[in-house]
Amino acid sequence: MSATTLATLIIFPAFMAYAAASDLVSMRISNRISLGLIAAFVVFALVCQMPLMSLGLHLGSGALMLVIGIGMFAAGWIGGGDAKLAAATALWLGPELLPTYVVASSFLGGVLTLWILSMRSHPLPNFASQWPWLQRLHAPRNGVPYGIALAVAGLMIFPETAIWKSMVVVG
Repeated sequence: MSATTLATLIIFPAFMAYAAASDLVSMRISNRISLGLIAAFVVFALVCQMPLMSLGLHLGSGALMLVIGIGMFAAGWIGGGDAKLAAATALWLGPELLPTYVVASSFLGGVLTLWILSMRSHPLPNFASQWPWLQRLHAPRNGVPYGIALAVAGLMIFPETAIWKSMVVVG
């Protein structure tokens, strides 16, 4: 397996795992994560000589998801980091898998939200009440770290992408 193939197959999952972990412990997704995903995609597209039509469709998917995400952020449904992460993920997944990503992340986000609301209805165990990140997650007025659902959905769908399949076959 070439270094390019290995890097491509590892970079996206690594960024997604970091985004989920970051959102869990801090309720924030750094712009660096989304920008890193975008930069890695651009490098991938250049190195692998992605056809211009495919590149345009992937860029359009990211732009569409950014517009939708900004609308959801403006409505107060998700955080700004979530909107940017969803857009950067859509860039990697492309138009064919964008509807699947939206459905999967919505379903996983609903499950995550119900689980957190259920958890918040019970007191934290004594040993866990000392962890600031868990106190923040448990606080009733705080939001839900939706980046976890976005990242898990992206990771579930990534092996179905043309990017993954071309790397596994070529590599």
